[in-house]
Amino acid sequence: MASPLLCVLLYLIRHLAACHAATARDTITPGSPLAANETLVSGGEGNFALGFFTPPGANSTYLGVWYNKVSLRTVVWVANREAPIAGAVGDNQGATLSVSAGGTLAIAAGNKTVVWSVQPASRLASPTAQILDNGNLVLADGVGGAVAWEGFDYPMDTMLPEMKVGIDYVKRKNRTLTSWKSPSDPSPGPVAMVMDTNDDPQVFIWNGGEKVWRSGPWDGVQFTGVPDTATYSGFTFSFINNAQEVTYSFQLQRSTWVEAARAWNLYWYAPKDQCDAVSPCGPNGVCDTNNMPVCSCLHGFTPKTPAAWALRDGRDWCVRSTPLDCRNGTDGFITVRHAKVPDTERSAVDGCLTLEQCRQACLRNCSCTA
Repeated sequence: MASPLLCVLLYLIRHLAACHAATARDTITPGSPLAANETLVSGGEGNFALGFFTPPGANSTYLGVWYNKVSLRTVVWVANREAPIAGAVGDNQGATLSVSAGGTLAIAAGNKTVVWSVQPASRLASPTAQILDNGNLVLADGVGGAVAWEGFDYPMDTMLPEMKVGIDYVKRKNRTLTSWKSPSDPSPGPVAMVMDTNDDPQVFIWNGGEKVWRSGPWDGVQFTGVPDTATYSGFTFSFINNAQEVTYSFQLQRSTWVEAARAWNLYWYAPKDQCDAVSPCGPNGVCDTNNMPVCSCLHGFTPKTPAAWALRDGRDWCVRSTPLDCRNGTDGFITVRHAKVPDTERSAVDGCLTLEQCRQACLRNCSCTA
């Protein structure tokens, strides 16, 4: 049985810990900056923390957001990814995140040199910077007031719930995901996920100047190239295509943290296989990993260069087996099931047509390749 003194000490320790948790702040104001040895913890469920950190193997200091309840620090957003403070965080105890009386949000090194800042469009009467429970860092006029700037408008390599990828025409923002250059360097790497709004919108993954994956267009329920979306539970998807924005709440990798294993459980990733690449079999070709070779031609088409196809190089595409006979009405459509819709970058979009009306419109146009 514990002694009365030990019980009192345990009570005090628990009480102090509870008080510390209760007083953990999520906001900075003028005159109350965030120091290098401090963190902000989001209110509500305390899902996210914001503070200074040094990536493994690096000798630079950054301000970032990470999961507060995940034992393995997983950084999801970095403010000064292109403007680090020299030296590890332990050598930068004078670094601060502050907000001025007018509303300028700034990161400064220990020598007071500003390495990163955000200037609101107009002066804020009561500026605050707050980390929200969805991981969004916001600069606002008072707690819960009008947001003048938000980190979600500048995604890094991670998509969080309520964050969007795509174009906001009102804010004039093109929100894209961009990889870290390396695990020790969060500056932008060569891989990016971008919403392409040419004609029928779709998402592309670029590696430098090369397109390596596309989602296919949205079919009203999901992107045609991500059919397994319908099997996910616990995720909320939103696709908006109007005059104000073309955006999708979409994650490049969908993962859940398993504390017992201290690892992320990967739900989904892209590209998955050689058929997930952009046009691996060329125009009028069909890629199917269940077949060997994986490339074949659509019904009514043959390889343009049979010798290349014999070497299992399907990039030289397929051509019609017989000439087009559109004017006599002998051509038509066949169903190709479980296929990603072809690239829609140069498509014509008419949201008012039914499938039958679309079919008839295409058959009347001998240039149509639907």
